[in-house]
Amino acid sequence: MIWTMLQEALLAMRANRMRSFLTMLGMIIGVGAVIMMLAIGQGVQQKVQDSISSMGTNLFMVMPGAISANGVRMGSGGVQTLTSDDAVAIRTLDGVQAAAAIGGTSAQVANGALNWATQITGTTTDYLEVRDWRVVSGYMFDDSEVRAAAQVALLGQTVVDNLFPDEDPVGKNIRIKGNPYLVIGVMARKGQSLDGRDQDDAILVPLTTLQRKLQSSRFRSTVRLIMVQATTPQVMQRLERNMNDLLRQRHRLSQEADNDFTVQNLTAIAETAAETTRLLSLMLGAIASISLLVGGIGIMNIMLVSVTERTREIGIRMAIGARQRDILLQFLLEAIIISVAGCLIGVLLGMAGAWAVSAVADLLVVVTFGSILLAFTVAAGIGVFFGFYPANKAARLRPIEALRFQ
Repeated sequence: MIWTMLQEALLAMRANRMRSFLTMLGMIIGVGAVIMMLAIGQGVQQKVQDSISSMGTNLFMVMPGAISANGVRMGSGGVQTLTSDDAVAIRTLDGVQAAAAIGGTSAQVANGALNWATQITGTTTDYLEVRDWRVVSGYMFDDSEVRAAAQVALLGQTVVDNLFPDEDPVGKNIRIKGNPYLVIGVMARKGQSLDGRDQDDAILVPLTTLQRKLQSSRFRSTVRLIMVQATTPQVMQRLERNMNDLLRQRHRLSQEADNDFTVQNLTAIAETAAETTRLLSLMLGAIASISLLVGGIGIMNIMLVSVTERTREIGIRMAIGARQRDILLQFLLEAIIISVAGCLIGVLLGMAGAWAVSAVADLLVVVTFGSILLAFTVAAGIGVFFGFYPANKAARLRPIEALRFQ
């Protein structure tokens, strides 16, 4: 019986091909728009999550804070107040996995005739652990090389691409500010940070090497920031309080004085960014879903027209024994076929559109099975919802009045 009704529904649609196609068009555009918007939103979310993951896990960033001098309040980081000894002290706190003091400067680096301007980062042996960064070739410098201010360096992949395009740099020398540095390692590719900076465009050297040989004398006792990794997310709140207390004590700040440092919980910031992008993805999907609603209204309008045109046919069916539920099912099947067919075409159109946007605009798009299933289910549900009223209206027609209809 159902198969017969399906055949009749297809015949009725075939009799009005253009009208059926225009009715489907609303669902096609609606589903396609939802797939595209969700793919773009998921792509943005994935990119942010990748950037967050590249920073490391359970991280704090301790930075110089704002201080007052002669009534003038300096900006955050205006005065260097952190030292490498602060990082050593923080490392002894309960709940700390690793702590790395970090300084930096920019310099022109050369390998023979090739040269490249990049960021020189001076740090300690905990840096790669804090940043969850691997060495893919060579090794990380050790504590003895830090104490000796050894002229050794680890290169990021961008620096390797520009200074050693066709060779392994490990064991070779580069020149930083005219002095030779032995390349002892190459770091894995990290990609961009949340602020769009290329993390691979960097060179690591021991912190003491940076302070004594690459920076001016006034920065030799200070560091730009300290990155701290907690053992677990559960200890982070307590650890933040302990770090504040420890640094206030080390910096001899009175009870009334403001902190001359700032402790930022990068995990909390990262979670906020991830939640923002998730809401953006949902918002894009919700906006696109409006077109699905419009498509559903289109199905209802066309089905109402179809019921009016086929009133006499309905009367004849009822007169020869068709029940109300048979008429209801007949018209409901037509609405479902239009909706489902429009959904299928819309899914293909949405996937093609998402990939086209990715190719043209160089955006990351992620088409997931979940987004396809969601768009398809919602669209089919809208088709059934808006198709039910015309189908129910057809089923409630009285046979005699239907037969009299002109």
